[in-house]
Amino acid sequence: MKQNPLGRTGIQVSELCLGTMTFGTQTSEAEAHAQMDVALGAGINFVDTAEMYPVNPVSKETIGRTEEILGTWNAANPARRADYVLATKHSGAGLGHVREGAPISSQTIAATIEGSLRRLQTDYIDLYQFHWPNRGSYMFRQNWHYDPSGNAHPEVIADMEDCLGALQREVDKGNIRAFGLSNESAWGTAQWLRLSEQGLGPRVASIQNEYSLLCRLYDTDLAELSVLEDVGLMAFSPLGTGLLTGKYQNGAVPEGSRRSISPGLGGRHSDRVYDAVDAYLAIAAEHGLDPVHMALAWCKTRPFMMSAIFGATTMAQLEHVLAGADLALSDELVRALNEAHRSHPMPY
Repeated sequence: MKQNPLGRTGIQVSELCLGTMTFGTQTSEAEAHAQMDVALGAGINFVDTAEMYPVNPVSKETIGRTEEILGTWNAANPARRADYVLATKHSGAGLGHVREGAPISSQTIAATIEGSLRRLQTDYIDLYQFHWPNRGSYMFRQNWHYDPSGNAHPEVIADMEDCLGALQREVDKGNIRAFGLSNESAWGTAQWLRLSEQGLGPRVASIQNEYSLLCRLYDTDLAELSVLEDVGLMAFSPLGTGLLTGKYQNGAVPEGSRRSISPGLGGRHSDRVYDAVDAYLAIAAEHGLDPVHMALAWCKTRPFMMSAIFGATTMAQLEHVLAGADLALSDELVRALNEAHRSHPMPY
């Protein structure tokens, strides 16, 4: 499987990344371990998790369980830890189940990393990400009412400097190798880069934001920043929380699916989204392609794409994704997808 650079770190990651947010709720420990074996065997060397996982739902009782499941796999396969790049995340402000909703700061970073290392049963984290910014974000469908005016510039910069200093101490201790962002903006990422260039801490290597045929907020300012600053995108929800598979068309709600647990799909369910999905399904059918394979292959055509994170609740879903991992799209098909996007922009 093709590999791409993780920023300017010298680390290489596969263009597909195994997401783990269902490990511990929808996906059992035994199935999760089997997925690790199969994914690594297929050439995936990149695994993404977070301290708050699993989801569907997020609950106080399950916080950290996904990391624990990956930890038992690491413990059972100590020689294989060096075979893959492990990414996890520090939750941002407002998540009451973790640290009573405290923001990310030098007061939380060291202990949070130690907690992840303990649960993951590893000596180091390859990529440590901030799950969302302390100052807020337009991600998670908040773009419809986003208002950054409540933030004071000196306070935001001071907060970033504080966090970078704490991260550098973790790099110096060998606890983390690289630093990444998630649910960030172009302005925010530019500030993190500027401060690191002043010697205040590690340089941003990646951004993990939502990106798919249904969600293309990344295509303008962040795209330019990614390409020119070597900060690649880790696309989450490249299948639009399963919408792009077609399994939710015509009101269908498969048993055990994400929509059976979260009917609104985190704000993605709308009257318009299913018309958009129909357009993409029609293009896949016209070209004789599986829509899952097409959606993931399209992500790989984007000039800023480092890795697309897919989640597989079951082994069958993982094997389905892997069967199309080498698909390359024609220019004609990409043009058709772009025309569909123009007809169905921002469907949620």
